[in-house]
Amino acid sequence: MIDHFFYQATQGAIDCLIAALEARDAYLQGHSSRVAKLTELLLRELEIAGREAELIKLAARLHDIGKIGIPDEVLRKPGRLSPLEWAQIQQHPVIGYRIISRSACLKEVALMVLYHHERWDGSGYPQGLRGEAIPLGSRIIAVADAIDAMLSPRPYRPPLSLRQCLKEIEEGGGKQFDPLLVGPAKRLLLRLEGLRTCGRGKVGVGGHGTRSE
Repeated sequence: MIDHFFYQATQGAIDCLIAALEARDAYLQGHSSRVAKLTELLLRELEIAGREAELIKLAARLHDIGKIGIPDEVLRKPGRLSPLEWAQIQQHPVIGYRIISRSACLKEVALMVLYHHERWDGSGYPQGLRGEAIPLGSRIIAVADAIDAMLSPRPYRPPLSLRQCLKEIEEGGGKQFDPLLVGPAKRLLLRLEGLRTCGRGKVGVGGHGTRSE
């Protein structure tokens, strides 16, 4: 009973922390929960379960928490960012890592958050890791984060269609994304498209717009 209480309290505290971040910027509202849901669906495609899956899902919920340390004038800027502003945005995985790693129990989660903007070809940030040097959880979250960004409206473009998103994921394999994750992501997107085509309601993964930086 006590363990259940503290588990619920911890989950509630995480929800409050995410809500505090999302209250600062309309383009972040709902983003963390959508990325977490997409991550969960990808984990099912990959048949990853147990402790590893739970840690990856938690990292997905917290992946953008470092944006709480980004100045409002940068975080909420509606247009394109200047090089200096972009450099500030690129610090959010590091800030997130510093926040989460204060808990000794969340070291693995903190590392996944730190590296979720690394790219398979080594051109990502903050450390320019390449290939399998990037934690698997970070690679999965990167795909989920990109899908949600593409399916969400931005100040400078409407949301992409599922087919357009699928094309971007395919083209990003081996560059931005782990090539072994392209197949599971394609299956997920095709299933979501099938749900929409069959008229079974709007798929609830691409809602309010969000920056994917």
